[in-house]
Amino acid sequence: MTLQDCALSKVWSGCGVVVSRLSISGLIILSLVLCQVGGCSGEQALSSQRKMNDTSLAYACGSTTKQAEDHPVKIDKSLCVVTALAALSTSGGVNADTKTAQQWYEDGANAVAHSYEQQRLGRGKAKNIILFVGDGMGVSTVTAARILEGQQRGGHGEENLLSFEHFPYTALAKTYNTNQQTPDSAGTMTAMMSGIKTKAGVIGVDSTVIRGDCATLEGAQVATFLEEAEALGLSTGIISTARITHATPAATYAHTIDRNYEDDRDASKFANPELCQDIASQLIAFPYGDGLEVALGGGRRSFLKREEGADPEDGGKGERQDGRDLTQEWLNKYDRSAYVWNKAQFDAIDADDTEHLLGLFNMSHMRYEADRGNDVGGEPSLTEMTEKSINILSKNRKGYFLMVEAGRIDHGHHAGSAYNALTDTIEFSNAVQKAVDMVGDDTLIIVTADHSHVFTIAGYPTRGNPILGKVVQNDASGEPENSLALDNDGLPYTTLGYMNGLGFADLQGETNADARYDETADPGRMDLNGVDTESTGYHQESLVNLGSETHAAEDVVIYATGPGSHLVHGVMEQNVIYHIMRKATGRMLPRRKLSFER
Repeated sequence: MTLQDCALSKVWSGCGVVVSRLSISGLIILSLVLCQVGGCSGEQALSSQRKMNDTSLAYACGSTTKQAEDHPVKIDKSLCVVTALAALSTSGGVNADTKTAQQWYEDGANAVAHSYEQQRLGRGKAKNIILFVGDGMGVSTVTAARILEGQQRGGHGEENLLSFEHFPYTALAKTYNTNQQTPDSAGTMTAMMSGIKTKAGVIGVDSTVIRGDCATLEGAQVATFLEEAEALGLSTGIISTARITHATPAATYAHTIDRNYEDDRDASKFANPELCQDIASQLIAFPYGDGLEVALGGGRRSFLKREEGADPEDGGKGERQDGRDLTQEWLNKYDRSAYVWNKAQFDAIDADDTEHLLGLFNMSHMRYEADRGNDVGGEPSLTEMTEKSINILSKNRKGYFLMVEAGRIDHGHHAGSAYNALTDTIEFSNAVQKAVDMVGDDTLIIVTADHSHVFTIAGYPTRGNPILGKVVQNDASGEPENSLALDNDGLPYTTLGYMNGLGFADLQGETNADARYDETADPGRMDLNGVDTESTGYHQESLVNLGSETHAAEDVVIYATGPGSHLVHGVMEQNVIYHIMRKATGRMLPRRKLSFER
């Protein structure tokens, strides 16, 4: 029996009490009384059926037992109260029937009571920190992905919550760069990792650098949280579905005057390149602690020689012109190390026997989640990479820092594909849930985005209308119309759209959003009669004709749970995330003790 079932059924077996047709408010009062007298001191089995709604709440209440499927979780007094309330204040399942006015009222009151109880949570010091970054995951993306996931489960979708939306603490982050109102990922991730805001396009440096000129690098480097964690003796890891030399993952370990300096073949693009190291080389030469324990993602090309046959998957060339094979250098540098490039090799890795794991699963970015099955060598999912990484990193008794990026949410939006952006967001949510299930109450988990996109949800669709579909509105009585809503030109339109980009495309069953770039731009309004806008290959219309859709400048949400999560509140500058992580650990070294000599 699930906790939610327990709260709404006749028997509460976890507390040994028979509950017969109690009202919601009566159940809450009884919960408080039982916990006061110690009636919930036993163990209750948590079913896999309620993990998505309740696991994060149980975790946040201080459970000392890892919450894998059907594993027992110790229920203390606070958990007894919170789970009773949570069973009533969370989504209630995506198949929830239409609620009465009284139910809406009571759910709102219970949500406030739940929030009040959680005010005491998030205290203490964090042994481990996991930072999840949904690249380009703005508020509209979270909302649309929440609805899509709920509809994929057979419900209306609007009541659904993604895993991290159950976290007790949230805030808004201002994302601008020091020189741009609408930011890029290099400057925003540098803010999160170093505690300072900087220019767009530069990584791990302050705003005194001139972008593209390596002569301005010296003295401008800023220490990152990952470097500080390694210097302290913690284990560290990075995961990305983009290239691991791409802006977001690179900002955890690299320092460069341009995000595009991913390998030595890029050197000719910059001034005084001999004064900089390319990003891939910096990963291998990482000088702090005993080096990164985990690096998983795409970007194999920047680690391989520019010779025919260098790529093990298709026999093609790498990008490196210096004759170095950085994958072999990784193996030579670390004992008990491994390098993998396909899913079979990844699956074969024994976390207990591996201390340093490098995984490069594509020459460029990894596949979109919806397209992952088409990869020749096979790629692990973001959830699988997260699970393997935690298993490796958690062997360190001192703790660990892990950064997990869903990089292709951003790329789906750039290509004007809501389908790919949203399905990657749902997989990102799955990865967060996996982490919540695996860690204990000594781990701070932060989920956020680096920036948003010009992605909109509009049109007055009726409740439960397919989020990827065309708009059907309600009639004057509040019931769904029998036909599609039409604009002033007599054309149907979709709920989702983009302010700019390449615009409409009907690629039907295509699951790779990047195929859009092979087609001509088609902005503006189209006749969508006869077009399946819910297909995997549909690309939404756009207003302004650009070569790709752009980032947006509005704030993004920070979600947090675990020790230190109470520091996440209000409206914050994005660089405050770094300082929250430092404060949560309570043991970071002074920045002056880190050297940037490589």
